Parts: sequence; C-alpha cells; structure tokens
Amino acid sequence: MRLACLLISVSAFAQIVYPQKDWQRTKPEDVGYSSAKLEVLRAWLKTQKTTALHVSVQGRVIFEYGDVALVSKVASIRKSVLAMLFGNYYQAGKVDVTKTVEELGLQDVEPFLAIERNATLLHLLTARSGIYHASGNEELTSSSPRRGAQAPGTYMQYQNWDFNAAGTAFEKITGKGIFAALETDLAKPLGMQDFDVKKQKKNSSMPDSVHPEYAMYLSTRDMARLGLLMLADGAWGEKQVMPKGWSGRITTLVTPHQEMHPVPLSLRTRPGLWGYGTLWWVWDAPVWGNIVTGPYQGAYSAMGAFGQYITVLPAMNVVIAHKVDYEKDGTPQVTPSEFHTILQMIIDSTGN
Repeated sequence: MRLACLLISVSAFAQIVYPQKDWQRTKPEDVGYSSAKLEVLRAWLKTQKTTALHVSVQGRVIFEYGDVALVSKVASIRKSVLAMLFGNYYQAGKVDVTKTVEELGLQDVEPFLAIERNATLLHLLTARSGIYHASGNEELTSSSPRRGAQAPGTYMQYQNWDFNAAGTAFEKITGKGIFAALETDLAKPLGMQDFDVKKQKKNSSMPDSVHPEYAMYLSTRDMARLGLLMLADGAWGEKQVMPKGWSGRITTLVTPHQEMHPVPLSLRTRPGLWGYGTLWWVWDAPVWGNIVTGPYQGAYSAMGAFGQYITVLPAMNVVIAHKVDYEKDGTPQVTPSEFHTILQMIIDSTGN
C-alpha cells in the first residue's frame, strides 16, 4: 500500500512547478499525502528546536512550519552550495579538478609536505586531500591522522581545511567572489525571496590558515529553492541555471558510509546510511531489506551543524528544507536522529 501511495505522489503532477515570487501551494491529498498525518508532524515539531520546515512535492508546497523567511547561518550547507556553484565554470572549461593544490596557489601558513603536494581540487571537493591542518576545526582535526600519514585520494577525512581551501580555489579559478557568484549564479536566477549578499560573511581562519570560512546566511524557503534546482537537474523553468547532469555528478557516491571519518562524525549522521559524494551527503543503502526501490533511493542531502538540512528524495519528487537558528543563546539543535524522525514522518504521511 505504501509503495502505491509513493507512486501516486510522484505521478500526480507531470512536471515541476517552479516558484515565482512565492511558492505554489497544494492540498497534501492532491499529491497523495494526508493532511491529518502532517498535522501530527506539526504537533511533534513543537516539542523540538526546529526553527522552520518546508516540504514540497514537485515544487508545490504541502507543508510549512515556523518562520520559513528567517535568514540565519546554514553552517556546512555552504559546502554543498559551493559544489553547485562550480558547475557552470566546469562546463565552461575553467575548472580542472586534476590540478594540484600547488598549481592552484593554495599554499598555506604551514608549507605542504611532499606527499600533500599531490592533492588535487577533486580531492578537496570529496574531502580526500590527506592534508590535515590545524584549521580543520578542533573537534574534527583532533581525530585526524597525523600530517603525511595518508596519501591524497586514499582516505576520507571530513575536516574544514579541504572545504575552505576549495572556496579559495573557486575564487582564484573564476575570478569571482563566492558570495558574488552565489548572488548572480543562483540567488537571482532562482528568485530567492530573502537573499541579501551583504549578510554573507567570511570568517578568518588565521593564524592557522589563510583560507577563510565562507559563511552563508539563507532562509529555509530559499534553501528549498536550491533543493528544487538539484531535483530538476539544474533547470529552472525554461532556463538551465546549472549544467544538466551536474546535480547527478556531485551527488554520486564517492565514500561509502563505512569509510566515513572521523568515526564520531559518521555516528552523528545516523540513523541512516549516508556516505559522501562531492560536497553532498549521499544515501548509501536501501531501507527495505532487499527491495531496491523505496523513498530513500537516490536521496542526497546538504547537512549543517545543529540541524540545517536540504534533503532531496528523488524517488518521491520531494524537497525538504529544515532550519535551526543555532546562533541564538544556548545553541539549540535538532539531532540527526530527530531529523531522521522528521523525514520518516513525512514519508509515512503518504496515503490516508
């Protein structure tokens, strides 16, 4: 019965409806969902730290909770957005992912070791550089291998030196600032309702590293536009905003879930078997035994600390954007386990 309901939700509308000034809304029942079950989700969210939640099916909103217009820091979602930004420049021939960190001019405060000089842009984008600088951030680098212990490409270690250096590489390659590109290449073409380039902020990593954090500040409903662009394979109405096929490329599994490091991070992403692609988290297993279809098939997610998510379920044509305004006093958060419950409640709201 559930599979039948999922098929109803996928096939109820033939094409994606792209939001204009605002999102189009529809009754959940029109796309195979239960309003009553979604109201149960609403009641449960009131017991959590969720700031806002936005759920759409093929571009039509079926559920919203909280202040979806509130702009706040999206933490590591910035990394997945950077992957999206690289697409047009890669297609234009400006980006060579085989270039090394030295060829890209990414030298840092601490000189590269001989083994580290072979790390490429692709290694940075897949968190496999083997470069373990102190600026990676204390929680993650405390469990990193020692400098020079892993050859580039052989070991996945989620730490911020790779990601920040990739941001510097983007600016050197394209000649554009990340935030300027975010505005011209994504925010404006997608008609983001709440984007303000002046709210974006670089945070210095000195004295450890010359590569800063490129912190992004977005609203939940604008995060959902990014998710919809990914679902639509880069199309936005009649315009190809991101190269066709780029969404699939950056959400192709590179690191299976059992090879994720550090181990505490791998545990934090559970429940759920999320591996890693190119700056995107990628679902790495079916959830129904040996059945190879199901709601998580082909799923991918941008994830940020304390409860920031853009999760796309292509099997259901669903985009879910979740936000926690974690810079408030007390650092509120929604744990991965709690967010997984939210996902399941959305999936289980199909049918009567």
